[in-house]
Amino acid sequence: MRFRDVDDADLLRIRDIYNHYVRTSTVTFDEDQADEEYWAHRKAELAARGLPFLVAVDDDGALLGYAFAKPWSPKSAYRFTVENSIYLAPEAAGRGVGSALLAAFVDACRAAGLRTVIAVIADRGAEASIALHRRAGFVDVGVLPEVGEKFGEALGVTLMRLALAGPASVATERPASAG
Repeated sequence: MRFRDVDDADLLRIRDIYNHYVRTSTVTFDEDQADEEYWAHRKAELAARGLPFLVAVDDDGALLGYAFAKPWSPKSAYRFTVENSIYLAPEAAGRGVGSALLAAFVDACRAAGLRTVIAVIADRGAEASIALHRRAGFVDVGVLPEVGEKFGEALGVTLMRLALAGPASVATERPASAG
């Protein structure tokens, strides 16, 4: 397995993976399937912002999953904080792909100079995702109960956070000791 930046040839497979979860689960609160144009726009938007969008591929080049970072908020003060999304092809689940992809994604976020990654995960039906994020060092920071509805069921989200690095200026802002 290897990891690389997404390219245009990946977008149809990404669309198919994501739409599987839209149709069959509550791991995404999206109720409408996304088309290839949506994914082309997403890819361009994230590239323009310098944010990671990675794919995991097997030795034959088959796309096993993807992960990307999107802005947590449009306000400039949040520019070093992103929300992550990670999805695996159904046949890739349980094979260690998620852990390896999330680790590569976190490394890419660090390389991009990001400080914090927020995971917003459905509070039911996404237990594997919550466990995956905990194994990667994410910590629970809150729950928002019943903020969404899908398939006629009220759903909440678990919020998790991974601190990548503190401000670079912390060490230089300490007061000098009196001598």
